Amino acid sequence: MPLGKRANMEADAESAHSKQMKVDTDQTWDTETEEEAMDETYQISDVYLDTINRSNLDFDFEQQCSVSLSTTNIYACLVCGKYYQGRGPKTHAYFHSINDDHHVFINLQSRQAYILPDNCQINSKSLNDIKQVISPQYSKQAIASLDSREKQAFDLQGKPYLPGFVGLNRIKSNSFMNVVIQLIAHVEPLRNMLLSSGESTGEQQDVLLSKLSLLVRKIWHAQKFKAHVSPHELVQEIVSLSKKRFRLDQEGDPYELLIWLLNTLHIHLGGTRKRNSSIVYQAFQGEMLKKGSKTDRKMPFLALSLELPPKPLFTNTSLDDPDDRAEIPQVSLMTLLQRYGSAQPEQISMLQLTKLPRYIICHIKRFNKNEFAVEKNPTVVNFPVRNLPFGQLLPQDTREMHGRDTTYDLVINICHVGEQLPQSTPDTAQPDVTAETTGSGESPFMVYIRNEANGKWFMLHDLQVKPIMPQMLFLSDSYIQVWKRND
Repeated sequence: MPLGKRANMEADAESAHSKQMKVDTDQTWDTETEEEAMDETYQISDVYLDTINRSNLDFDFEQQCSVSLSTTNIYACLVCGKYYQGRGPKTHAYFHSINDDHHVFINLQSRQAYILPDNCQINSKSLNDIKQVISPQYSKQAIASLDSREKQAFDLQGKPYLPGFVGLNRIKSNSFMNVVIQLIAHVEPLRNMLLSSGESTGEQQDVLLSKLSLLVRKIWHAQKFKAHVSPHELVQEIVSLSKKRFRLDQEGDPYELLIWLLNTLHIHLGGTRKRNSSIVYQAFQGEMLKKGSKTDRKMPFLALSLELPPKPLFTNTSLDDPDDRAEIPQVSLMTLLQRYGSAQPEQISMLQLTKLPRYIICHIKRFNKNEFAVEKNPTVVNFPVRNLPFGQLLPQDTREMHGRDTTYDLVINICHVGEQLPQSTPDTAQPDVTAETTGSGESPFMVYIRNEANGKWFMLHDLQVKPIMPQMLFLSDSYIQVWKRND
């Protein structure tokens, strides 16, 4: 090969090698640049996530923008806890992220988190606890195990609490609502239905059912940031749906609220007049025979109202003094129940129980209303906590079909505290802003609930929750009781 031609070939090869090295160097530089950019993005995301302050977060209140008061497309700032509308440019959340240097927001409906003003979606498992607090979700296995084991939990401050047995905020004069909410949250069929309805579907869910389900799911949630729950949204829905029959500025009658709520839930669940047409009727509806002079008529019932003996005309006793309470008249619960069945074969009752539901609601009528006042009957009602023989109230042939008397255990006991029921204020009158209306006074209603996991009793008085001995059930004036059948 000529020397000149060989020299040219070596020069071309060296040039090609230099170009290849340049290409490799450029490609390496591009890769390093992308990796650095990704690392920088992750670092920025981590920095933003570190600004989240869980102690400022409270998702129990109405989803309403703190600036525009709008209730659509609401985001919560995970730094300060305030609610803002939207996340795009010129929205309140967008301006808040710039003006206050708060950058992590979460949509309260979709529970999807974003970094603003970059509008960057965050997919981090570290936010799962926040998403669960916003809208707790339960599997079938978790629901089935609620009554079989006792699991203590802790809030962010390390305060211990028992899921399902947590206090409810007293917003104003809503203790009568709080005890009814606690009752609904501890009747197993209703509770399980409300817990399982947490998964969103394509259909528009009923507003009352949606808010009640969310509140019950929060009550039973085992990873709360605070060891109490506020019923704010549900209370507002009850006030609106009842057309202010039940209000916040004055204590009401929990029995009236309970019956209204059960009937409303029955209708909203698609129930009809047929027996067992909804979960409400399946749990509470029984049947009695009303005997008339000409014909007998079968009647369904959701609760049994019990008349107390007349209140003594003259008494110097005080309901708050244990020594004076010994002088108050006493009567057994079975004696009051005799109006629904005959203890002796020769006796004829105008009302005769024929079918007993799984849960029996007993309403002890303590209050007599007149045009001047609402008087309370302080008669003490004695009852066993377990194995109350409701089956003895059934006709003899019905009892023989079962082969044994059907017994019930007490699971819920709503009591009234004090000597009178607060009077209702006319809608046209201005409510008196006192301790009764601001929520700073003593709440007139409390509820005792049995823990199905271990049989222990708890007293729930708004935010106050404490374990009690069963003997303490008789120290307060029972007003509403729920009895569960022993199957």
